[in-house]
Amino acid sequence: MNWREQYTALMTLLRKEIRRYLRIWTQTLLPSAITMSLYFVIFGSLIGSRIGEMGGFTYMEFVVPGLIMMAIVTNSYSNVVSSFFGSKFNHSVEELLVSPTPNYIILLGYVLGGASRGLLVAIVVSLVSLFFTHLQIHNLFVVVVIVLMTSTLFALAGFINAVYANNFDDISIVPTFVLTPLIYLGGVFYSMELLPTFWANVSKLNPLVYVVNAFRYGVLGVSDVSLTIAFGMIALFTVLAWCYSLHLLNTGKRLRQ
Repeated sequence: MNWREQYTALMTLLRKEIRRYLRIWTQTLLPSAITMSLYFVIFGSLIGSRIGEMGGFTYMEFVVPGLIMMAIVTNSYSNVVSSFFGSKFNHSVEELLVSPTPNYIILLGYVLGGASRGLLVAIVVSLVSLFFTHLQIHNLFVVVVIVLMTSTLFALAGFINAVYANNFDDISIVPTFVLTPLIYLGGVFYSMELLPTFWANVSKLNPLVYVVNAFRYGVLGVSDVSLTIAFGMIALFTVLAWCYSLHLLNTGKRLRQ
C-alpha cells in the first residue's frame, strides 16, 4: 500500500472507533463525568476541607490533576480492550489481518481511537472540575505531551490485554486487580512525601506515580518525582508496549484460529 492508501485505512479505523464510543456515549463518556463529580464532592469538598493544604495547595486543587489523569488512563485502556476483543470475538479481526493493511496501521488506528476517548473524557472531567475549584495551568506544553503519552501507553496496554483475553471476563481482570490498585497507590490522593522512605521507594516501581506527578507538575507546578525521569519512564514503557503489541500482531499469536 502506498502512503495515501495507508492514510485512508488509518482514518477508516479511527472513524470506526470514534463512532463506536460516541454512539454509546451514555456508557463511555457520561459515567466518568458522574464518577469524578462524586470524587470532587467527597474527597475535595467534604474530606478535603478537614485535611487542609497538601503540597502548598488546597486538597481540592491537589487531587484534581490526579483525578483527570485517572479518567484518561481508565478510558484509553477500556476503549481498546473492549473494541479489539469484540473484533477478535466475532472474528472480524481475521479479515483485517489478511487485508493489505500494514499491522502498524491497524495498531495505530486502535491506539488513536483509545487515546481520542481518553482526551475527550479529560476535557469533560476538566470542565466538571471548574464547578468545584479554579483550574490553573502551570505549563501547557507538559500538560499536552503527558496527556498524549499517557493515553497512548494505556491504549497499548488495553490492546495487549485484549489479545490475551479468552472471554469477556478476562478483559475485566487486569483493570480490577492490576490497574485500579496501581491508580489508587500512584499518588492521586496523597503526596509521596507523606510515605515512609521505604514505601516511597517502593512506590517508584509504580508507573502511575510518574504519570500522575508529571501531569500535576503541568497543572500546579509541583511534583514528587523529577520531570525528566517521569518523561523518560513513560516514554520507555510506551516504546516497549508498542514493540510488544506489534510483535503480537506480526506473529498472529492468539489472533488467528
